[in-house]
Amino acid sequence: MKRYAMTLQLRDDPAMIASYKEHHQRVWPEVLAQLRAVGIQEMRIFLLGRRMFMYIETIDTFDPATDFARRNASPVAEQWDALMSGMQERVPEAREGEWWALMEQVFDLNWPQHLPPAS
Repeated sequence: MKRYAMTLQLRDDPAMIASYKEHHQRVWPEVLAQLRAVGIQEMRIFLLGRRMFMYIETIDTFDPATDFARRNASPVAEQWDALMSGMQERVPEAREGEWWALMEQVFDLNWPQHLPPAS
């Protein structure tokens, strides 16, 4: 399993932010199916102000560079993506061509050096 953390922000529009949150309470079934079809097993999105944090767990062969594009293989998923991206904007830290900016992991409670000594 692979894990990814990403960030993006919503446009500075309270009504649009409310709409984004509302849409994510009723994600279209075709969109959910397409996310699973490309190998995303878990996905969580958190919001603070305008800044979003997305955490995903994927199959081992998942490649963000190609598999995120594959999620729009269906017209319905492509329509969802167009709707959502109209409410979003890149964060200043995003690399060239990057929409959801990949974040660097800097801590894990279960890294070997953080585990309690074996008894």
